[in-house]
Amino acid sequence: MRWFLKFAGSTIGLKIVMAVSGLLLFGFVIGHMLGNLQVYLGAETLNAYGATLQGMGPLLWVVRLGLLAIVLAHIGSSVALVRLSHAARPQSYKKVQPRASTYASRTMRVSGPIVLAFIIFHILHLTQGAAHPELQHCVTGADGALQCFVHENVVSAFSLTGANVAYKAFSVVFYVVAMVLLGLHLGHGAYSMVRTLGLSNPRYDRIARALATAVTLVIVIGNCSIPIAVAVGLVRTAGGH
Repeated sequence: MRWFLKFAGSTIGLKIVMAVSGLLLFGFVIGHMLGNLQVYLGAETLNAYGATLQGMGPLLWVVRLGLLAIVLAHIGSSVALVRLSHAARPQSYKKVQPRASTYASRTMRVSGPIVLAFIIFHILHLTQGAAHPELQHCVTGADGALQCFVHENVVSAFSLTGANVAYKAFSVVFYVVAMVLLGLHLGHGAYSMVRTLGLSNPRYDRIARALATAVTLVIVIGNCSIPIAVAVGLVRTAGGH
């Protein structure tokens, strides 16, 4: 066990933890986006999807806690690597002239905390409702079936009509900015993950980078499209219960 802890605390071990946790989170982001894109299929479809998730009961919390553990592992390994880097070179370069690095790689330490802040806001906004006073929670109908109002909640959160328009406009902008930063983070992270896990090959490096960029663009466009579509009125609902 001691050897494992020693390896996990080494630079290589921390990079592997960061890569594997990043891979799992990358998969979750794709799945989460595909689920949310059902907003374009109408209220019935998206609400049924929400009811299915809520109907998982305790299993849903197992998944949530598992995701939390993965996020903490990803953040913890990242912080530990930064500390090791600083310890190896306590005095920074007087002048930095990036050559091989990209803008995404140079902003990883900035985009990471902002994405974390977005995750917290997103949970408070569209899961708990603490940041969304109009949020409607799932209820059990007279027939015993679970009824959820995911579609109505999304529309009320980003629709620039009614009350709290300024706050809703802020939410739209914040979601879009956070998704762009998430894209930068994912794009560089996915490419770095391949290299860390030893799957990199000079012959296919360009293909790997292009594939990571393409998937990231799909994620950014897909996620950004939802608040924007609601804000401009392309997605709307009668809402309420």
